[in-house]
Amino acid sequence: MNYIKYRSVLYIIPLLMLFHPSFVLPKAPQEEILKTDTSGPIVIKSNTFEIDNKKNIVTFTGDVNARRDNLTINCQKLLLYYHNQPGIKDPEKGEMSIDRIIATGEVKIRRSDVGLATAEKAVYYQDDEKVVLTGKPVVKQGDDFVEGSMITLFLKENRSIVEGSEDNKARAVIFPKSRKR
Repeated sequence: MNYIKYRSVLYIIPLLMLFHPSFVLPKAPQEEILKTDTSGPIVIKSNTFEIDNKKNIVTFTGDVNARRDNLTINCQKLLLYYHNQPGIKDPEKGEMSIDRIIATGEVKIRRSDVGLATAEKAVYYQDDEKVVLTGKPVVKQGDDFVEGSMITLFLKENRSIVEGSEDNKARAVIFPKSRKR
C-alpha cells in the first residue's frame, strides 16, 4: 500500500473538491432536506487517513467530519473510491473523479437549519447520483420523519424510496402544518 506522501496530498485536494453530495428528503414531507451548494471546497477531518493509489481508495478513520458549505457528514469511517478520467495514464498528473463514497458507523448527515439523516451506513453513488441509507435509517425534517430498513435517495429525480422488511415496516410520521392565509 502507498501511504500518504506529500504529492499524494496535493492531488487528494482536487479529488475531494469533486465530491458533491446533494441529498433530498423523501417525498413524504415533500421538502428538500440535505441539498447543498457544490461550489465550495470540502474539508474532511479524521483521526487518520490513508491513500492507496493502487486500489484508488482513500480511507478516513476515527471521528470523521466532512464539511462543505452548510452540509456536514459525521461518521466513524469514510471510504472514498475514485477513478482516473478516461484517457489519463498517470494518476499523479491526471484528473480524478469520485466513483462512490461509503460512510459507516453512526452516520449523521446534516444540513444546518434544514434536516438530518441518520443510519449505520450511507453509500453515495456519483454516476447514479443516489444515496442508499441502511442500518436503521431515518430522515428527519423538523418533527416529520421517515424510517425503514433501507432509504434510497435519487438526487437527480428528487424522489426517494423507503423500504421496509417483515420485521421493520416503512413508516412516515408527518405533523400537519396549519396554513396561513
